[in-house]
Amino acid sequence: MTINRRDLALSTLAVSALALTSPALAASADEEAVAKKVEAFRLAQIAADPKALGALCWDDLSYSHSSGKVEDKATFVTNATDGKSKFLSIEYQDPTIKIVGPAAIVRFHWVAEQEMAADGKKVPTNLHILMNWQKQGDDWKLLSRAATKL
Repeated sequence: MTINRRDLALSTLAVSALALTSPALAASADEEAVAKKVEAFRLAQIAADPKALGALCWDDLSYSHSSGKVEDKATFVTNATDGKSKFLSIEYQDPTIKIVGPAAIVRFHWVAEQEMAADGKKVPTNLHILMNWQKQGDDWKLLSRAATKL
């Protein structure tokens, strides 16, 4: 059996079409939706916006800091917006998103700088972050977050 260029091109086209079936498109749409939520979360952290942070999180949020301190949703939102410090910058570098059913596993390198309100001291942070987002209807909410110092 010989395969000519036309047959090869048609088989390549068929394989490409199979790769674009609805599950692949759904995963891509979910990844995009989660990426938008992650960016909205970053911007809400910089703005210290309690309403935006609250809207992005599950009521049963478990938010773990690199110090080992764990906060529930109310405590996290209160502490993130109390004005004791402000973020001058937050970068989420090299993010990855993996959709697993109704869950999304998000990892990234966190590079940030905060300014402390009490003395104006600037504090850099360099962390590895793991976030777990869960789909609630058509929306994604942050269920848990863990940080490790680098």
